[in-house]
This record gives sequence, structure tokens and C-alpha cells, in this order.
Amino acid sequence: MEKDFYTYQAQTTPHPLAMEISHAEGSYIYDNQGNKHLDFVAGVSACSLGHRHPKVVQAIKKQLDKYLHVMVYGEYIQEPAVQLTKLLAHHLPAPLEKTYLTNSGTEAIEGALKLARRVTGRSQIVAAKLAYHGNTMGSMSVMGYEERKQAFRPLIPDVSFINFNKEKELNQITEKTAGVILETIQGGAGFILPENNYLKKVRDRCNEVGTVLILDEIQPGFGRTGTLFGFQNYDIVPDIVVMGKGMGGGLPIGAFTASTKMMDSLQDNPKLGHITTFGGNPVIAAAALATLQEITKSDVMAESLQKEQLIRSLLAHPLIKEIRGIGLMLAIITTTPEIANHIVLECKEKGLILFWLLFEPRAVRITPPLTISMSEIKEGCAIILNVLDTLMK
Repeated sequence: MEKDFYTYQAQTTPHPLAMEISHAEGSYIYDNQGNKHLDFVAGVSACSLGHRHPKVVQAIKKQLDKYLHVMVYGEYIQEPAVQLTKLLAHHLPAPLEKTYLTNSGTEAIEGALKLARRVTGRSQIVAAKLAYHGNTMGSMSVMGYEERKQAFRPLIPDVSFINFNKEKELNQITEKTAGVILETIQGGAGFILPENNYLKKVRDRCNEVGTVLILDEIQPGFGRTGTLFGFQNYDIVPDIVVMGKGMGGGLPIGAFTASTKMMDSLQDNPKLGHITTFGGNPVIAAAALATLQEITKSDVMAESLQKEQLIRSLLAHPLIKEIRGIGLMLAIITTTPEIANHIVLECKEKGLILFWLLFEPRAVRITPPLTISMSEIKEGCAIILNVLDTLMK
């Protein structure tokens, strides 16, 4: 299997972790050698309720017995998609009420960018340096990291960049700006939180010049920060919110939500202003609906803040410079990139799954399932501390 993996499946890096998976359940992934791995990554924030959560699996199986794909998005009335978008509207502040379902987060970003240009009649997009919004051409165009996109130029024109948390640069948002796109919490940059009411100041500037504010919630979304969406911690409402990853309970999905007035502009002039074949797939929508129901009805959102405090209290070590983030969206910032790399690789050998961040080489990602137990957190943190202690000898 490993030989075939390298021979037939395209790789994203020269050195993938290449663990061959047998099965997964709860907070653990099992390899084909029978080894048990505690998952502190959750598929890069995708498995909000852990692996194969019973309610998600039940919803998938129930839908499998009814129908799979039947028509391109938006033509037929399919209960899972309708119920999912209705429940999202219930939990989102006004005027965020109408949702377009896509196949992934990056596709949702593409739709959001198109929507901002459509409703404003403008072309300029302002994004943040060190931003990551996905890897399709539009999403890459608003990625604030030249090293990762220079090989694929030319990209979409009329995009400019500002520094996240730099209030003085907000004057670069003008009457020519169609949309400002920001991650509520910068992910790839190292889990950078907004400071000094930064997002409210961005909101005010967008209101002043008639610009659409797009917030990327693909990583913070679905309970990871103690609220359903990260922006709800900062007392603002975007014009468009983009989601993905943790939305699907382990299945691929994305979405963008806006007001009815804004979203309806994609219906006509031209018709099919945004279109997808498999968006709103009934099996995936059923899984996402079950995930959203469980997150909003259970205590996992509030518990994520308690679990954050436990992690912070346990991971006190001379080689850890700081812990960034909120809830269960955390990043250990080590003193050097070499230490971060050693932690990820050595913990893998000791049965703990960690991962890197895109643009901050000193960082180690900690984004476990929201359902992880306190005892599992203690187990994983003990492994990290043991690996760090060996580096001190």
C-alpha cells in the first residue's frame, strides 16, 4: 500500500507523514500495525466531534437509504440541505440568513469574492498579509504569502494587502474596494487573534465606504473558539461569513452565508452566477446537520474554553515561548523551527498526532476534536512535555 501511495497518488509535499490508517474512532486513529494515536489535530480542525461520531454516522446511514446525488445544486428541494441552511440561519445573527452550500472552504471563498464584486459593482479586493483562504486561483490571489503563489502567477488582478491588526492601514479600504476578506483568527500565520477592537474598526471602515466585509471562519467555525463562529467573540457581524472544515463532521463541505438581498443577486443577470454540481450533496448535508445539531445542543462549545485552560496550565515549559489562540484552536510557539519540527515528528512516534502551521515555522498546531476528554488532554500534553524534556538533556 505504501508503494502504491507514492506511485499513484499525487503528493502535496516531498515528505508526507505516510501513516497507513486502519480505522478511527473518537479521539484516536489506529494504523495498520495496530498502534493507537491520540489525535490533537482532528484532520486539521475538520473533525469537530471526533472520528465517526455516532450521531453523524447514523445520519449518514439514514440518508444513504433514501437517495444520493439527484440534481445540480439549487434545483430540487432536498430536506438535508434545507434543514441545514435553516438551522444555520437560526444560529447566525441578522442579516446572515441565506446560505450557499459548496464542496469545500476554498470554493466558498470563491463564491464570496464573486458575491462582493457582484453587489458592489467594484473590483478591488483587500486581504491580509500572511492570510490563507485556500488554494484555488481566487483564494490563492488573496493569500498574503508570495512564496507560495509566485509559481502560479498571473493570478486575479486588483488585490492589495494590509497588515492584520494594523489600524493605520485601514485607509487603504476605499470607495473602490468591493470587499475586504480577513480570517477572524489568522490561521497559517500562527493563530493570531484580533487585538484592540480591530475587527470592529474594519467593520466601521467598510460601512463608511460601502465595502463588503467577508470573514473566513473555515478554521475557527463550529464551536472551536467557545462560540459557534469566532466573530461572535468580537461583537461584530460580517456581510458574508465563509465556513468549511469542522462543518461536515468529517465529510467535505463548505458554505458562505449572507443576507437574502445579497445572496439573491447570484440568481439572475447572469443566471447561474455561481453554480456547483455536488454542493449541498444530501449525504454530506445530513452529516453537517447532525454535526451542527450536536454542537449547538451539547456543552462542547463551552467546554472548549475549559479545555483550553487545562492545555495552557499543563504546557508550561522553557522551550515553549507562548501558546496562541483561543478555545481548541491553539498553537504552541516554540523557540526555534527545529524544535517545532522535532515535536511533531517525535510525538508521532510516541502515539500523539500534531501538525505544523503554514507560515509560522516555530508553531505546533493543537486543534483536537471538541469532544476530547480532559484525561485525553492530559495524556497528550504529557507526551509533548516528555519530548521537550528530552531536548533539554
